[in-house]
Amino acid sequence: MSPRPAIASVLDGLVDMHVHSGPSPFPRRFDHVEAARDGARIGMRAMVAKSHHHNTQMDVLAMQGRLADVEAQVFGGIALNSTVGGLNVHAVRMTLRMGGKVVWFPTISSGRHLDCHPEDGAFPTTTVPLTLERIDIVDGEGALKPEAIEILDEIKEQQAVLNGGHMYPEYIKTLFEEAHERGLKRMAVSHPDFVIGADPALCRELIELGAFVEHEVGMYDPEGTQKWDPKNLLTWIETLGPEHTVLASDFGQKANPKPVDAWLRVGEALLDLGLPEKDLRRMVRDNPAYLLNLDA
Repeated sequence: MSPRPAIASVLDGLVDMHVHSGPSPFPRRFDHVEAARDGARIGMRAMVAKSHHHNTQMDVLAMQGRLADVEAQVFGGIALNSTVGGLNVHAVRMTLRMGGKVVWFPTISSGRHLDCHPEDGAFPTTTVPLTLERIDIVDGEGALKPEAIEILDEIKEQQAVLNGGHMYPEYIKTLFEEAHERGLKRMAVSHPDFVIGADPALCRELIELGAFVEHEVGMYDPEGTQKWDPKNLLTWIETLGPEHTVLASDFGQKANPKPVDAWLRVGEALLDLGLPEKDLRRMVRDNPAYLLNLDA
């Protein structure tokens, strides 16, 4: 076995809140157990399995036997797209009460995502033909739909994480304002500069409401499909502050490297650019551990 690179010691205890392991209608590189087992290379403490199509908590429970010898904790969640009935509080309730940790508001069913991907509303091509419908969280007057509010209350009751999904920035702000009013403590907005289009000024408003801004290291991996410049990620971190930032992988797709390899490459790139080790640790370990309430 080859020795662990030095960056692995900095990443030790990492919590990845955005892993696209399988099963999934989208082609995936590996399943949740294999993803968690591979995380041992960097001492991963926990991960959240995300699917755009189904409740992953039931996957995790079905895999408990195989997870018995895996050190990392594995959690699931639910994305409120049309394949789970959209704003379906019953599906949310089951997911969270069975141990799920994250509720992503509409991703591939959001109007913003469909604007960006009008050909099929998705990133890769699904392995089976599926239907997809747009899901909006506001009514014709711009007010949150009652079912969205009911879901917020369930998230609060279960102390789970509210994620803004891939929605229009103004919808995310409306949702988070209501969440803040209702006393939700754990909120995150994913990749504000990918699909969503939320600028730093809006992100600051979301931070004031109690949200963390999640950036995906997979997008900055030179071996991945996006290959963004890590300097841009550092600029975001410096602009908003590591105390308000969470880093996640957003990897697991068949066409991309393993999440751990992206963590190693991008983590090292950030340190080479001058990011202090303590700030990297905070964003990959402390902040996501707080969101998942791991130390309660």
